[in-house]
Amino acid sequence: MTTLILLRHGRSTSNTSGVLAGRSPGVELDEKGREQAERVVERLAPVPLAAIVTSPMTRCVQTVEPLAQARGMTPVLEPDITEVDYGDWTNRELKELAKEDLWKVVQAHPSAAVFPGGEGLAAMQARAVAAIRRQDLRIAEEFGPSAVWVACSHGDPIKSIVADALASHLDNFQRIVVDNCSISVITYTPTRPFVARVNDVGGDVASLIPKPDEKPAEEAVVGGSTGA
Repeated sequence: MTTLILLRHGRSTSNTSGVLAGRSPGVELDEKGREQAERVVERLAPVPLAAIVTSPMTRCVQTVEPLAQARGMTPVLEPDITEVDYGDWTNRELKELAKEDLWKVVQAHPSAAVFPGGEGLAAMQARAVAAIRRQDLRIAEEFGPSAVWVACSHGDPIKSIVADALASHLDNFQRIVVDNCSISVITYTPTRPFVARVNDVGGDVASLIPKPDEKPAEEAVVGGSTGA
């Protein structure tokens, strides 16, 4: 029953340009994004990390670089949690894309959205979720069931992973907000995932520290929290 910290990359040069960068090469963190990445190091300092996994896109690699250096760890590249392949939409202005008929499908019925010359959002979710579960199994086998690990990815893949963990249809994933350098936390058990946090940009992380003598619960507490 490992704990996954899903980390969205810091603010990039494309986030403020009004352009859908997608998988375009050369998209890096801007000054604020680099500051956000440094704050992640401080924020997660109390949490023991077993592994750092990242999308191979530059903005994600740059986001986890300070954390990896601080921990003396080498991030594992996972291509299947990379950005959506937006195909012909790549590098187009968002204000122009909003006029396309497909834009409404992406907003209201994303499971049916397939980008021209690219991939569908349903296919993206399938490969991202499969990759996270594959990495989670590897980490559990290597570091034990109480391992905590970080996966750095992009907005839409993270939203789709969270939606899957919530057993929510992909058509609801646009209701999930994932800001730059936010964390979303999922604990995977043999029977179901538990979503502990979504889009957390500043909360205390003490609860993410494993307690050696505490057996993780596989069932939800009736009536909510025990108040512990």
